[in-house]
This record gives sequence, C-alpha cells and structure tokens, in this order.
Amino acid sequence: MPAETIRPTRLELLRTRRRILVAKKGLNLLKLKRTALIVEFFAISKEAMKLRGDLRARIARGYESIRMAEMMEGPTRLESISMLLPDVHPVRVATKNVMGVRTPRVDRGAYAPVAAPDLLDLPTSVNESIRHFQGIYSVVLDIAEKENALRRLLKEIERTKRRASAIENVLIPRLQGTVRYIKFRFDELERDSFSMLKAVKRKMEAAEADAASA
Repeated sequence: MPAETIRPTRLELLRTRRRILVAKKGLNLLKLKRTALIVEFFAISKEAMKLRGDLRARIARGYESIRMAEMMEGPTRLESISMLLPDVHPVRVATKNVMGVRTPRVDRGAYAPVAAPDLLDLPTSVNESIRHFQGIYSVVLDIAEKENALRRLLKEIERTKRRASAIENVLIPRLQGTVRYIKFRFDELERDSFSMLKAVKRKMEAAEADAASA
C-alpha cells in the first residue's frame, strides 16, 4: 500500500496490528497443514512403492502361467479361449477427503472378478492364468488410486507453500511497514507539537517580559 494512502491514525494502527496477528495465525495453520500433507504424501508413497513391487511379482507369475497354459493347450486354443472371455466389469470411482484434498477412490463393491462362461470347460492351466491376471488388475486399480492421490497431494503442498510464502514474505512485511510508517508519522506529529509548544511558550515569556518592563 502506498504511503500516501495510509491514514496515520490510532484506529488504523490498531487495525493493522490485528491484521498482523491474524496473518501470523493463518501462516502457522498453513505450515501445519503443509507438514500434515507431506506426512500423508510419504505414507501413501510408501504404500504405492509396496504395491508396485507386488505388481511386478504378480506380472512375472502371470506371464509364467500364460507360458504354462500355452505349453499345455497350444497358442491357437489359448487365443480362441481368450476371445470368448467376457470383458472386464467397469468399476465405479468415488472420492475421499485426504487432508482437505479430494482424491479418487475405487469402489471395491463395484468390482467383481471376470467369470468365465459356463459353456467353457476351461483347463486348470487357463483358469490359473485368469486368476493371476485378475489379481494384477486389482493391484493396478490400487496403484492408480494411490498415484492420483499423490499427484493431487503434491499439487496442494505446492499451493500451500506458495500461500504461506506470500503471507510470510509479502503480506506480513508490508503490514509491519505500515505500522512503522504510522508510528513514524506519530513521532513527527509529536515533534511538531513539541516545537509549537516551545514557540508559544517563548512568545508568552516575551510578552510577559514586555509587560513587566512597561
């Protein structure tokens, strides 16, 4: 705020000091929120890393089961079976609140593993492959949920950091500058008043001296 627009009054001084207190409280809350968001971010990140490791192991087992099924049934038979399997059931995505951040959540009640048609008398090796890849699909859903939550949390962490920085480095110093300016103006007014009182006193003393000499 330009100095010429600041009203150097005691009311303005009190109002500015109250704004500084509110800004400092808001800054502390933002810092606490950012800390909590970071803790939540690393907790979810740890879960995501564990899931990715599990996914790699499941994929390895899944491909091994496919190779076994191909050896037992032959690639042509396996391809024919795959064409007859139903599509994956769609899943519903809800939302949940993580430290004030809305993140997607896969509705597990809406997900059911794919069931092979009753008309297919599937060999054990093929059923094993289907079971493995259904497990992979479930883990992929978990990872997608966690990765999306991480991106949104990181975005909120950066937003909170910018807001806290603006309050700490821009708003509070500007308000403190306003307080200093008002106090400086008060000092100037006090000095002017003191000088004026001294001048009046000198005039009064001179007038009394003139009256006494007369």
